[in-house]
Amino acid sequence: MKTIIHKANTRGAANHGWLQSYHTFSFANYYNPERMNFGVLRVLNDDRVQGGMGFGTHPHDNMEIISIPLEGDLEHQDSMGNITVIKEGDVQAMSAGTGVTHSEKNKNNDKEVKFLQIWIFPNKKNVTPKYDQISIKDLEKPNALYQVVSPNKNDQGVWIHQDAWFHLGNFSKGHSETYTFKKEGNGVYAFVLEGEVTINNTVLSKRDGLGIWETNAITILANENAKLLLMEVPMSM
Repeated sequence: MKTIIHKANTRGAANHGWLQSYHTFSFANYYNPERMNFGVLRVLNDDRVQGGMGFGTHPHDNMEIISIPLEGDLEHQDSMGNITVIKEGDVQAMSAGTGVTHSEKNKNNDKEVKFLQIWIFPNKKNVTPKYDQISIKDLEKPNALYQVVSPNKNDQGVWIHQDAWFHLGNFSKGHSETYTFKKEGNGVYAFVLEGEVTINNTVLSKRDGLGIWETNAITILANENAKLLLMEVPMSM
C-alpha cells in the first residue's frame, strides 16, 4: 500500500478579492511539480465566490468536470443550452469532450457560494459534450457512504467518462466504515469536508487530503462528527 498526504495548509492559495480558492493540485498561478495530479484526478479546487460575482464564459475540452456545492447557490450556463442553479445537496457533472463553453456565477448578491470543482481526465477523447445534475437528498444516509459519481449512466449518481466512483459520507463520532475499491488498480483520494477522521491509521482534519493506492480497501473512523468525500480513480491515464 502506498499513501500521500496533503495537509490543508499546504495547498496553493489564490485571493482575487471576489474569489478565494485553494488548490490541492497545481492550477493557474500555483505550480508544484510534485502535486500535478493523483492518477486521473487533475484538479481539486475549494472555491468561495462573493455575492453576485463569478467566472465569465470560458472554454473546456476533453475533461470531466464535477462541481459539488457546499453552501449557497451557483448559477451555471453553457453552450449546450443549459441554464441551471446548483446548490448544497446537488452534484453536477459536465463532460467537455469536443469542446464546451460555460460560465458560473454566485446566484445570490448577499452571501457567498462555496463549492468544490474537480477535474478528471476522461478515458475517451472527443466525446459529444454532455451535462448531468442530481439532487443527493434522496441518496444521503447517516453513517454510510453513498455514491454520487460513477462511470455508468444507469447507476446511482451522475456519470462520467472514466472508471471513477465518488462517495460522500456523513459520520457520527465513533462510527467506523470500510470502503472496498470498485476496480483493481484504482486508488482513492479522501478529502475531509468537516470534522476529523482516521483512515488506515492516518489522522485527517478539515480540508486535509489523503491518497491511497496499491490496496483494495480502506478503513475509516470518525474521531468526531465528520463529512468526507472519497474519490476512487484510475492511477494511470
